[in-house]
Amino acid sequence: MPPTFEKLRRDTARRVTSATLLVLTAGLVLGACGSDDDEGSKPARADAAAVATTYADLVLASYDASVDSAGTMQRSIEQLLDKPDKATLAAARKAWISARDDYVPTEPFRFYGGPIEEVEGQINAWPMDEAYVDYVSGNRRAGIVNDTKGHPKITPEVIVEANEQGGETNISTGWHAIEFLLWGQDRSKNGPGARPASDYTSAPNAKRRAQYLRLATNQLLADLVSVRDKWAKQGGAFRVAFLADPQRAVTRILRGIGALTATELSGERMAVAYESGDQEDEHSCFSDNTNADVVNDIKGIRNVYLADFPGVSGPSLDSLVADRDPELSKELRAQIDRNLAEAQAFPATFETMIAAPEDSPEREALGDAIEDLEEQGDMLEDVAEELDIKVGFEV
Repeated sequence: MPPTFEKLRRDTARRVTSATLLVLTAGLVLGACGSDDDEGSKPARADAAAVATTYADLVLASYDASVDSAGTMQRSIEQLLDKPDKATLAAARKAWISARDDYVPTEPFRFYGGPIEEVEGQINAWPMDEAYVDYVSGNRRAGIVNDTKGHPKITPEVIVEANEQGGETNISTGWHAIEFLLWGQDRSKNGPGARPASDYTSAPNAKRRAQYLRLATNQLLADLVSVRDKWAKQGGAFRVAFLADPQRAVTRILRGIGALTATELSGERMAVAYESGDQEDEHSCFSDNTNADVVNDIKGIRNVYLADFPGVSGPSLDSLVADRDPELSKELRAQIDRNLAEAQAFPATFETMIAAPEDSPEREALGDAIEDLEEQGDMLEDVAEELDIKVGFEV
């Protein structure tokens, strides 16, 4: 019998809306603020401040890495557009994967009203209706690229204003729009998309396609820089506000890794695809990079929980847990490492696992990984209880 996933919500919103964030922010205030007399077993302010500062340093370092590799991707894409051929296309794809692998570990910085939420829909929205941007199988005239009457010129305003216009799958910006423009539709059951380099030379609307790819890449980099700068040590507006209330900051830290673990990753990104078996529910479906997305999300959760990132040092959320319940700390660290190893050892690509027969090793491996992430979510709820933090993990 296939497993049933307690936390799977088919109707879960794919992103936290602005209205939800307003409610969430109010809830965080209620759950994390209070006088010294009513804090109970909440972390002492000095301990919380130290953890919050380490976290803010980790966020900045993580976004620095993402901005750097996105800049490398931008340069590689410019080389592709200057001289489109198999070699430059392959190099641009490689640069996209490298930049993607640096971005995904930043996802635990979501779900609590941080600066990423202002532009996350432009950066990482999915799933994507490919025909909204460019041609697809059976319709060579589809998309903004080929709509010369509706969009006589491809401009930054056209690309940004079109994003999610008329529906949440009408994605025109961000990682997955760029991914689609590099790989094309994935029509293969055992490989990624195979867009030819000629799409940027001799194909209809090649120049418009090149302009779209250039502008989408520029916009992604600009959005990443804008988020990074709000965490800057000097003049970072959100960093200042975040550190001003250390106990609320700890609540936000836990909310970020808890929501990603218990709802977004295990549910929306993995369990929904497991249940549907539909390649369209795969996160990075054009490049077949979804396995790496899962691995890097778990790495990001681990980075936050342990404050483990190159160049970053200081007390972590785990430090607070270990002071109060050493056994819970030990068990959660082991669970995170086990889940990471499990994802790294997936026996096939994500699209293969979701399409595999019910009792196959591939499908069993994916089902086990989902259930183990749900267990990790339960343990993070135990952390909230141990730290006397009132916070939910739904998104």
